[in-house]
Amino acid sequence: MRHRILQLMCLITCVVVLMTTAHAQQSHWATPDDKTAKFMIDMERKWAEGVCANNGVIAELLADDFQGTGTGGERYNKADELRDEKGPHSAHGCALDDAKVRFFSSSSGEDVAIIYGSEHAIGKDKTHPDAKQCQVWTDTWLERDGKWQIAAAQDNKVDCK
Repeated sequence: MRHRILQLMCLITCVVVLMTTAHAQQSHWATPDDKTAKFMIDMERKWAEGVCANNGVIAELLADDFQGTGTGGERYNKADELRDEKGPHSAHGCALDDAKVRFFSSSSGEDVAIIYGSEHAIGKDKTHPDAKQCQVWTDTWLERDGKWQIAAAQDNKVDCK
């Protein structure tokens, strides 16, 4: 009897491990020709360039429930970004330097992507109008109702190379 209970427990453990492995989230880096990744990187480029001029990208780019963390640790949301987009722009030379897309899939398909990127702008810091400011960031994209948008962002100021 004791032997049977031990066998049953081993069987249950194996089934749980296999089920957990089968439902584990899979991920992969985007290929250079991936149309969704190209769209996302283009939108990230527009957001980076939007620091210099209002290009109207924010309304489509950010989810309504978007939350970001700025380089000083402050939180910001979509309304804050829309207000900044429409405000005066003192920066110039804004550009996306790099962006890499990693897709994550669930049982419903690929619906999460993380983009790791970097950008720069000159004069973004109004107290140093000629200084180049560089950032690295991580943006979390979600696909909802067939539409990809950024739901979260984390920005970090770094020394320019």
